[in-house]
Amino acid sequence: MEWLLVVVAIALGIPAAAWFAQERLIFFPQPVVSTAHLPARAAPFSVNAADGTKLQGWIVPGTSVPAPAIVYFGGNAEEVSWALADGRWPRGWTLVALNYRGYGTSEGSPTARDLLADGLALHDAVAARADVDPRRIVVFGRSLGTAVAAHVARERPVAGAVLVSPYDSLAAIGHHHYPWLPVSLLLRHRFDPAVDAAWCTMPLLAIVAQQDSIIPAERSRALYDAWAGPKAWLVVPDADHNTLGATRQFWDGIARFLEQVPAR
Repeated sequence: MEWLLVVVAIALGIPAAAWFAQERLIFFPQPVVSTAHLPARAAPFSVNAADGTKLQGWIVPGTSVPAPAIVYFGGNAEEVSWALADGRWPRGWTLVALNYRGYGTSEGSPTARDLLADGLALHDAVAARADVDPRRIVVFGRSLGTAVAAHVARERPVAGAVLVSPYDSLAAIGHHHYPWLPVSLLLRHRFDPAVDAAWCTMPLLAIVAQQDSIIPAERSRALYDAWAGPKAWLVVPDADHNTLGATRQFWDGIARFLEQVPAR
């Protein structure tokens, strides 16, 4: 009888632990360690979310006025100043990113619902600027942020989308890594970008790592197949989830895509 009680305790205890610990499994907030790496033309940029939460980040102005703009949404363990500091972004484009709730110096705690809503608030703040061409805003999502970018693409008239290491649903990713858990039943933070993708008619560039150990190729492909608009698929050879952004193929692909994005 004791062995049965042990089995029951394990069967109930592991899912319960996953239920209560899932924020720590999904979100990895990072602090702002320094801003010395940001380009000299970068300036602080903040947005007040619909519930009053203050989100903090930066804007790197483009060289033309009004400039086309890239709105960047980072990964689940990313402090976005490091992405903005990369010198390979096209200088003609304005680049904007906020740290998610609880990341950097942004207030609050991250949830799926809030991050999706905050993405819309960021887009609207960028589109309202006089130095930005609202007809040429491209959303750019990386890993977790591809869900936020896809949601903004569905809800706002963006000109294009770049999704790096995209996925169709967080539940599917969770099931891949934890096949012995009823992930769909336990998951409170629902990111389902494939649902949004089915409504997106603007051009898409999907970039995937050939050896991604975090997001399986079939999950990226499922999102890509769901996208309703014109699309291009770029595989970066010999790259993993965290290294594909260090390659020339990655940045060349982005540059070619942005050159061809029409005004919305």
